[in-house]
This record gives sequence, structure tokens and C-alpha cells, in this order.
Amino acid sequence: MSKVTLDGNPIEVSGKFPQNGDTAPAFTLTSSGLEEVKLDNWAGKRKILNIIPSIDTGVCAASTRKFNEKAGALDNTVVLVISADLPFAAARFCGAEGLDNVSTLSTFRNPSFQKDYGVAMQDGPLAGLCSRSVVVLDEDNKVIHSQLVNEIKDEPDYEAALKAL
Repeated sequence: MSKVTLDGNPIEVSGKFPQNGDTAPAFTLTSSGLEEVKLDNWAGKRKILNIIPSIDTGVCAASTRKFNEKAGALDNTVVLVISADLPFAAARFCGAEGLDNVSTLSTFRNPSFQKDYGVAMQDGPLAGLCSRSVVVLDEDNKVIHSQLVNEIKDEPDYEAALKAL
């Protein structure tokens, strides 16, 4: 178990957060088109997993915009924005914002992702949502960067994530 904070108040996060050198756990999540997708759908590509509590918060929206902006310039790389949001909400946000360099995925049918990736918030007002984090994978799904953001209201270290690629 890990701990993060929300406004300085501790929040328990369960599961094992991936570390550099780990092989990323396989997952099945739901796409914005309501299709079940697996990590293997992006085999041979580098992946930025931008894991967020909800697209409907300012910091989550900012990180999605920022990774969308940076993703267009990266070769053989996809950005996966993962949250417990329903696919409709994530698709609506990306459509309204004109974001086409990210793919949104939902844990709503497969909540095991949260524990498998060590981002399951167990208590506090956001219990049941994913803790803010970034996991960068190489073409073989090896973790080359990971950050469990200590304060949920803080943005991730974009430069460190991009530099890992």
C-alpha cells in the first residue's frame, strides 16, 4: 500500500505501483466506443499511461491537454488516459476540446486495473477512483518511468515522462 494526499490529508492507495524495469500488468479496459481493449492492442508501441481521478477536474483536464499536445510529435507512441469515468464523459471532453492524440479508457467494467497498477484510492472523498499517476512503457511493455503523484491536486512531471521516451 502507498499513501498520497489530497489537500495534505493522507489517502491510502492499494495495489503495487509499477516501478522502472517491471513488466506492465496486462489489462482490459473500456474504450470511448464501449469496446473492450487490452494492453496488447498497442503492441510494439511506446505508451504513456496518464492515470487520473476524473476528466471533470481541472488538473486531470490539464494533464490530458498537455499529453495530447506533446503526443503529436512523438514517434510510435500512444497516450492512454485512464480513469473510472464513464466512456461518454471522456469522449465528450476530448471532442469538445479537439483532443485527438489521446485515447481515453475507463476502468468502470474492469476495476481490477486500479489494484493491478497500484492506484486504487481506498479512502477519502475520492475513494473508488484512480490516484493521479503516469506510467511510461517501452514497446515491450517494460516500465521506463513511473510517478505516483504525491499530492492529488498536483500535475505530474511531464518532462520526466517525456524524457524517458
